[in-house]
Amino acid sequence: MEEKKQGSLHRLLWNDRTAGTVTGVKDVRSFDESQILLVTEDGKLLIKGDKLHVRQLDLEKGEVELEGRADSLTYLSKNTDKKEESLWKRMLR
Repeated sequence: MEEKKQGSLHRLLWNDRTAGTVTGVKDVRSFDESQILLVTEDGKLLIKGDKLHVRQLDLEKGEVELEGRADSLTYLSKNTDKKEESLWKRMLR
């Protein structure tokens, strides 16, 4: 009998807008001090704020520890790849 690999549970815990943990993370697409884009089991998660920092990353476990001031946490729709491309790239297709 074939076993299906279950994805890890996606969970988001943010403490006092200064530090947080995200589980169910598949990839870190981009990060800088003002925003972090994570690919999670439930879609892309965009975290915007100030002095953001990836403190610890373990993709085998699917866990990320973050610190910094969070101003917004937004889940993006699953079809956002085209929107992330520049207008110029989309026009040249």
